[in-house]
Amino acid sequence: MNTLPCETGRLRLRPITLADAPFLLRLLNQASWIRFIGDRNVHTVPEAEQYIDARMIESYRVNGYGLYVVERKPDGAAIGLCGLVKRPYLEQPDIGFAFLDEHAGQGHGAESAAAIIAHARTAWSQPRLLAITSPDNVRSGRLLLKVGFHVVDEAYRTPEGGTVTLYSNWQAD
Repeated sequence: MNTLPCETGRLRLRPITLADAPFLLRLLNQASWIRFIGDRNVHTVPEAEQYIDARMIESYRVNGYGLYVVERKPDGAAIGLCGLVKRPYLEQPDIGFAFLDEHAGQGHGAESAAAIIAHARTAWSQPRLLAITSPDNVRSGRLLLKVGFHVVDEAYRTPEGGTVTLYSNWQAD
């Protein structure tokens, strides 16, 4: 089940709510999201609310996990997302993360990813996780290596015909 929130030294991860729509609208429309993750065609707060309900809250209901808002503990500011995504074409859930550009490169991604990995093992009984990145997303690839993932396939073909780099945290892969 959806047992977050969890905390790290500097961060709090919590389920997203419809009240987070302005934050999500900003995140989904920054150039780095569109370049590395894709344009979700969400351009208004009501569209962001619909996206949250249909894609993120629905994942909590169906899978018991999903993407979570990453907040700074001192001021509660939402700075990114981190969590698990269940893609129909992957055997295990994959870890995903994205941060507002002004908060990138400060260690928040590795800190929140490590918390999600630990939570996946204990609370969600998911010791094996996957991850995918755009082949040119060097920063995210480095973060995944830092938190214990390794490259499984540098040219994994998705059902949509795209090519991604596939990672796993399972040593037998």
